[in-house]
Amino acid sequence: MSRSRLLGQSVVKRRGVLALGGGVAGGVLLGRPPIDGDAVQARVTSRPVPRSTPGLVRSRDALTHAQTGDVTPTSGVLWARGEAPGQLQVRLRSGGRVIGTRVGPAGTADTDFTARVSLAGLEPGRDYEADLWFAGPDGTESDPTHVSFTTPSATPARTTFAWSGDTCGQGYGISPDAGGLFAYGAVADLRPDVFIHCGDNIYADEPITDTMVEVDGSVWRNVVTEHVQRPAQTLAEFRGRYRYVLLDENVRRLHATTPVISQWDDHETTNNWYPGEILNDETTTFRYTDERRVDVLARMGRQAFQEYMPIGEAHLLGRGSTGFAEKGLYRKVPRGAHLDVFCLDQRTFRGANYAGTTEGEPALLGEEQTAWLIREVIASRATWKVISADQPIGLAPRRQQDLDGYGNGDHGAPRGREHELARILSAFKAAGVRNVVWITADVHFTAAHRFDPADAAYTDFDPFWEFISGPLAACAFGTKEPDRTFGATQLYVKGNTVDHRRAPRPDQTYVGWGEIDADGRLRVELRDAAGTVLWSVDLDPADPVTPAA
Repeated sequence: MSRSRLLGQSVVKRRGVLALGGGVAGGVLLGRPPIDGDAVQARVTSRPVPRSTPGLVRSRDALTHAQTGDVTPTSGVLWARGEAPGQLQVRLRSGGRVIGTRVGPAGTADTDFTARVSLAGLEPGRDYEADLWFAGPDGTESDPTHVSFTTPSATPARTTFAWSGDTCGQGYGISPDAGGLFAYGAVADLRPDVFIHCGDNIYADEPITDTMVEVDGSVWRNVVTEHVQRPAQTLAEFRGRYRYVLLDENVRRLHATTPVISQWDDHETTNNWYPGEILNDETTTFRYTDERRVDVLARMGRQAFQEYMPIGEAHLLGRGSTGFAEKGLYRKVPRGAHLDVFCLDQRTFRGANYAGTTEGEPALLGEEQTAWLIREVIASRATWKVISADQPIGLAPRRQQDLDGYGNGDHGAPRGREHELARILSAFKAAGVRNVVWITADVHFTAAHRFDPADAAYTDFDPFWEFISGPLAACAFGTKEPDRTFGATQLYVKGNTVDHRRAPRPDQTYVGWGEIDADGRLRVELRDAAGTVLWSVDLDPADPVTPAA
């Protein structure tokens, strides 16, 4: 295959140096006593941060970074951010030799100095490395950032995936004392073939302050940047939230070696949002002073998400004149003979949360996305169809004001949003679709749910599984009971067992793991960031519901 078909034109020779940012410096918070993570327990309130604080990081709020995403057997996306205007340069290697170079698009202030290159014509089952750097308008060039990835095999072969979600929530950000965003490091250590972030990549609506005072009197100390100290209400603040996460060395280590599939949920905009919502002081925890129209906030949040996530142009459905998807962020990412990942958008098309039992209201996916999901899952020839939802399908809300998903807690025949899920499940059964597994994060605990029509009020579907795992870097919450409309049985659950929130700890941050062997058998593990396998199940594609002996 020619280099021009793979990557396009050649890059100019490198000369000079552009200044680069790094990760969080080890000396940022030196001299402060370490925090005992096992003893840390959080108060809901936190102390406001002054504008001048030892934890405030300004110069490192601008950084260079690179990552890969949406990697399929023959394609993928390379993404990078620079510190200043410049043209993205890419050098692709495999097997120890350079196989292609390319001048990519410019990273400018209009994109917050981010740029991406979509790769085509890659070979399945092959290891790749890439160098990414920016060439400035004055001829200077930055040092390269290195990433590596492996394309999935087009023929049956072992493949692995990890998933989780919920980053920097409840005011808990990057704490060098606690090892930074340590759960990202735990994922990196697992070396999955792909990592699926199921949403809440940021908490745009929750301030990150210099300190969080815990119930036991200990103090959690955050690195703080200028754009994370109040709910995001400008495009600059939304962008700053993504830059903040990229400061962490654990995140950077994961991105250097593992392609991601990025999904969004509510906190990329604001908690439990729906189109047309107007925020008020009674419905929000933190005060919005400049912008209360959720449609405006979501437009800025959607742009920042797409600027900072390695999603290829071919995967951005409904792209408008701005170059950003305006209709939704759902897509299918093929991962070889044994795995297709279907990434949903349960935010853009939903109806109001208070209408959860009202007939005829828009549900979570909307008509267009529902039809797409049914069509694409039925057409999939992969052994396992993994549906990555940005929130669980099988949980009942604790309170009516928490009605944010499908479940409404009445356990009876489908009502309101449940009709949409019933339609999807029945369509899968009618088409004879097998081996569908749902994964998610969102609720800040880990659980395994088996859905069986024999135990359900609605019975026109085949049995299937849902696995929940999260948070990555936020508080663990108390657990919830399943909604019984679709016959969910909770076979395992673990979350916060105390009556108050507490700081993230390795034994209360959760990661899901999936491993498919060459013969198509799937092993699912629910793990914590300390490396403990909390629960597991082995599933045979010939009988995808009954655990293997």
